Amino acid sequence: MEGQRRTETAILAGGCFWCLEAVFVELDGVSSVKSGYIGGNRPNPTYEQVCTGATGHAEAVKIEYDPEVITYDDLLDVFFSIHDPTTLNRQGHDVGTQYRSAIFPLDEDQERRARAAIDRVQNLGVFDAPLVTQIETANDFYPAEGYHDDYFARNPNQPYCMAVIAPKVAKFRKQHLERLRRPQSLA
Repeated sequence: MEGQRRTETAILAGGCFWCLEAVFVELDGVSSVKSGYIGGNRPNPTYEQVCTGATGHAEAVKIEYDPEVITYDDLLDVFFSIHDPTTLNRQGHDVGTQYRSAIFPLDEDQERRARAAIDRVQNLGVFDAPLVTQIETANDFYPAEGYHDDYFARNPNQPYCMAVIAPKVAKFRKQHLERLRRPQSLA
């Protein structure tokens, strides 16, 4: 259809999906962010099942974006700036394979770009330790339960949100000011 923008999809895991969603939803060019589970072996897992670490799934976000406004490489740059890709199966106090750092490419181009991003970040020496981010096959993505949607926006005073997510969002805003979603002008 003429006038309709093309959208692409990215799936990333970097610890708690509430943290990832709170950041990616603020990016200009991102039309939606959905928390969910990927990379495991149990069909239709629940949050409680994934939290045990027994399903093999990672908490992840599925990002729909306009590649004319923000590129896959831009998303990866933000991804590497908002979590610690050097800690295996851990982000802060969240420990387990469900909190691993992983990229789930949806095609060969995304896989090539993901590998290049890992190499670029590693070679820049941004982190004192080697990156442990894995590139994994994008199998079925299972959307998380509805109460996870917009979790930070709906629960800003919840202790986890105040202690973990708010500082991460503040750091992201400071580092990526030019990439923030522009307020819609009033007509």
